[in-house]
Amino acid sequence: MEVLVVGDEVVGVLVSRVDRAHLFVENVAIAPSARGRGYGRSLLAHAQSHAADAGLGGVRLYTNAAMTENLELYRHLGYVEVDRRHVDGFDRVFFEKTVES
Repeated sequence: MEVLVVGDEVVGVLVSRVDRAHLFVENVAIAPSARGRGYGRSLLAHAQSHAADAGLGGVRLYTNAAMTENLELYRHLGYVEVDRRHVDGFDRVFFEKTVES
């Protein structure tokens, strides 16, 4: 888990794990008061760097299909949609981004 602190305030968190040959992002969360400042992008860039440094093929993640802002952000950051599935009562969209080590 990575925690992003600005000043004395925790503004974001990134939870990830190695899943076979990729880094799987389980959660990216930004405090409501800190949204819109690029902290989510920064945490995802950190995940991509971590994956590259570890020699992994890329980063994988998913989001709820109803989270349209997330869908657009991931696409804008170069993530490619690779699957859509209904899992545990939610419509999920799966993304992947290749990184170079």
